[in-house]
Amino acid sequence: MNRLISISTYVLALLWALPLFGIIYMAFKDTKAPGYSLTFDNFNEAWNTAPFGQYYINTLLIVIVILAVQLVTMTLAAYAFARMNFIGQGIVFLLYLVQIMIPIELLIFPNSNTIAQLGIYDTKLAIMAPYFISAFGIFLLRQTFKGIPYELEEAAKMEGCNRLQTIWHVYVPLAKPTYIAFGLISVCHQWSNFLWPLIITDSDENRPLTVGLSMFAKASDSGAQWGVVGAATLFVALPLLMAFFIFQKQFISSFMHSGIK
Repeated sequence: MNRLISISTYVLALLWALPLFGIIYMAFKDTKAPGYSLTFDNFNEAWNTAPFGQYYINTLLIVIVILAVQLVTMTLAAYAFARMNFIGQGIVFLLYLVQIMIPIELLIFPNSNTIAQLGIYDTKLAIMAPYFISAFGIFLLRQTFKGIPYELEEAAKMEGCNRLQTIWHVYVPLAKPTYIAFGLISVCHQWSNFLWPLIITDSDENRPLTVGLSMFAKASDSGAQWGVVGAATLFVALPLLMAFFIFQKQFISSFMHSGIK
């Protein structure tokens, strides 16, 4: 039985990886030569045809700023829901949970109207603003904070720590696995986010990699050159794949310690 499960796992993993293998094959194949010959010309052509350097800068900036703001907002909100008592606490927390159940596609129209009214259309801030608060992150961190003994907070108060110092010196270090797990989720999601940036941006100065790749693939001079398109696709996927292979132990460990199934 165990052997059958192992074989099934390998087969499913192979089927999942087939599209990736196909992209790698196309990216390195010299379409101008008969048979199969290895070439890096596709990467050079893709990089020189579209401003992928600008796309990388935009994506890194968006991912880092969103994650930094999320860590601050989720920490303060999670502590408030876990340790503070205020009127309507249960209702407010329930409203946060409802946000997890709402499909993001339903919020695109009202969010885009809000962005237009604020006058920040086609800016990096427009891409980042809807993600500054994560209901899932708040819920996840609240559960972690509730599991931390309250006696540690009392000891910190006796040492003269105020509330912010208590959060920083007591709760944040003990919730490190949860922060890592959420950080991985946030980075992966924002790196591959496509629909919202596509709607809210019009210029290469603000487009992330995913939207830039879409514009590049639709271009008339590259649409039929699958090797070049495959190389451009690797520009988007390769950083995440490399990060996963390098930090896979930390990746799995952080999810196990944070209680994510």
